[in-house]
Amino acid sequence: MIWIKMGIILLTGLGAGFAVAGGVFALITTIGVVPRLIGKTDTANRIRFYEWSIILGGSLGNLWYLLGPSLRIENWAGIVCLCVYGLFTGLFVGCLATALAEALNTTAIFMRRMKLTGGLGYLVLALALGKLCGSLFQFFHSMAK
Repeated sequence: MIWIKMGIILLTGLGAGFAVAGGVFALITTIGVVPRLIGKTDTANRIRFYEWSIILGGSLGNLWYLLGPSLRIENWAGIVCLCVYGLFTGLFVGCLATALAEALNTTAIFMRRMKLTGGLGYLVLALALGKLCGSLFQFFHSMAK
């Protein structure tokens, strides 16, 4: 009887995980993150690299989350791993947010409403620096506790 309950729980968890993963990858595909990155970097000849990076990144990230040890920042190896993880996570979130903003055409609407004719690069730099300062403040504030 316990095996039947465990099987139902296992199938429900796997089904829900596949549904969520499918939704996330459908969102990434729909807003065109990967094609936009390929177009901006002019690396269409490395499409297999992008495909495998997405597959392995998602799979290994899930395995690390489920089975991996927790990162302790008590030693240098933990700090380095945490910095590398933060870098790649930030790159992913930044690319996703930028692609979503471009897909929704929010940048053009914002520029038109604010009557900005130039300086988009400075605006993006200011937003990025603000995000960086806020993240660092939150990180160091939580470390102080």
